[in-house]
Amino acid sequence: MNFDYNEEQQLLADSVRRFLQKDYEFEVRKKLVASAEGYSDKVWGAFAEMGLTGIPFSPDYGGFGGGAVDLMSVMEAFGEALVVEPYLPTLLGAQCVARAGSDAQKKSALPQVVEGKLKMAFAFSEKGARYGLAPLAVKAKKAGSGWTLEGEKVVVLGAPSAGKLVVSAQAPAGPSLFLVDAKAVKMKSYRTLDEMRAADVALAGTPGELLGAEGKALAVIEAVVDFATALVCAEAVGAMKFACDTTLEYLKTRKQFGVPIGTFQALQHRMVDMFVAYEQAKSMACLACSKVDGAADAKERARSVSAAKIKIADNARLISQEAIQLHGGMGMTEELKVSHAFRRLTMIAQQFGDADHHLERFASA
Repeated sequence: MNFDYNEEQQLLADSVRRFLQKDYEFEVRKKLVASAEGYSDKVWGAFAEMGLTGIPFSPDYGGFGGGAVDLMSVMEAFGEALVVEPYLPTLLGAQCVARAGSDAQKKSALPQVVEGKLKMAFAFSEKGARYGLAPLAVKAKKAGSGWTLEGEKVVVLGAPSAGKLVVSAQAPAGPSLFLVDAKAVKMKSYRTLDEMRAADVALAGTPGELLGAEGKALAVIEAVVDFATALVCAEAVGAMKFACDTTLEYLKTRKQFGVPIGTFQALQHRMVDMFVAYEQAKSMACLACSKVDGAADAKERARSVSAAKIKIADNARLISQEAIQLHGGMGMTEELKVSHAFRRLTMIAQQFGDADHHLERFASA
């Protein structure tokens, strides 16, 4: 398997990294995290201008017709810079529309997403559901020619900045998806441990527009979440690379007993373990993204994505903890970016299913 990017993917990766290094340095990111919105409209506009918001969507709607493999370089760069803009939540919501929506719904939403004018979020997680994807707490019922939704979704990433939400709900015929105006719901917004923005969403007779066929949404939900899982695996690879690189630089410059601590063999062994774990994670992220794009069988896709997430979760823990320990007390401070990378990697290990969940899923698939 060839793990190298093709020329177009490499050019895209280089342009994204140049932008982030120039306009998204750590001090800038800290100001964005502390702001009321938690992200920058200017940065979002730059993402749209670079074409990042259009990569996975059909050219019919202004996109580039790419897939998870084409997004890998973007997500790795975002992982290195610890980007907090609601990029993945928007792709998640828009992917639901792209995969399940009618032509009219696609024409209404997707061009706006591609142009950077519309942010979206996917509300699928519920209290007590752990990582189950079948909706139980939110119910949908007919209301004249439309639908209304009742219930609550929790930890909806990107919801505070979204213009439209895609909500999973239990309709009379089974799991279904609905397009909801974000202004029509009540949100309790907050900042997550890794400094993203999320909200608990309360639906009380909220009008929703059915996406696709009633009762046929579970396969779409699983496919979209697998797509997102593969992308956070790629994001984790970027964060791991940063953690490895910054730790190696610290070992070369921090002195103890008159010599750089990187000359101590015990620390060299630990550094090698970190880089081996990083390379393993990168290989598994490549596998997951390729299977999300190319696997014809849903079980094959699920098995590959779960295998990748297990390895990513394990190696994220190893690399992030080693990075903190090798930095010593400095590694735990707010001022050092590696502590924020630790938080993001810790959250990625849990996002869309932890290692235990995916072990069970891998066995059953």
